[in-house]
Amino acid sequence: MVRSGEDDLSTLDLSADKKRALELTPVSNDVVERLDRLVGLLLERQQTMNLVARSTLPEIWTRHVADSLQLIALAPSARVWIDLGSGGGFPGLVIACALAGQAGARVHLVESTKKKATFLEETARALGLPAIVDAVRIEEFAATFDERPDIVTARAVAPLDKLLELAAPLLKSGAKGLFLKGQDVEAELTHAAKCWTIDSTLVPSKTNPQARVVVIHSAARQTVNSA
Repeated sequence: MVRSGEDDLSTLDLSADKKRALELTPVSNDVVERLDRLVGLLLERQQTMNLVARSTLPEIWTRHVADSLQLIALAPSARVWIDLGSGGGFPGLVIACALAGQAGARVHLVESTKKKATFLEETARALGLPAIVDAVRIEEFAATFDERPDIVTARAVAPLDKLLELAAPLLKSGAKGLFLKGQDVEAELTHAAKCWTIDSTLVPSKTNPQARVVVIHSAARQTVNSA
């Protein structure tokens, strides 16, 4: 068990957690190899910076890798992905690992924190991933991105009403939103519905019985009629 910043994270035994994760979200051997390298690079960098919550490291494969991989099955034909607030690379880098080698695959990782953006860039380069790091704020990226994405993802970025506001410029061209949410998702949807007309589906998480993936088919801000 990890206890302090002096512990060597390379000594963590992740074999059982990895096995469970790959049972939940099976992928090819080539993808597993890339994910192995991703986990190794993250653990190495985690020694000097906080990429993910330290308490989750013993379950990094289920809590972070499989949690991200489950999105692929919800959009198997998608090729252009945008991950908002990529942080340590979940789900964006994991999705890029899964799509590497597929024609037209491209994952935009939007991360404004310089140190994290640098980690994302270095990792994507080292693994040869089809990932583009956009080291800007989400609002700036959304206002200037002029392509048509297939999927917009986010994990632990903001409450749903705020997240819809950030993602709206990217969703309006017909992109689908896949937002990983925890046990408060129903309350977030209720609150967001006060300002947004939302066509959505809740998909049970494969990694956490209390979590859901919010699939946004469309979202439009409601207009307020003045008297």
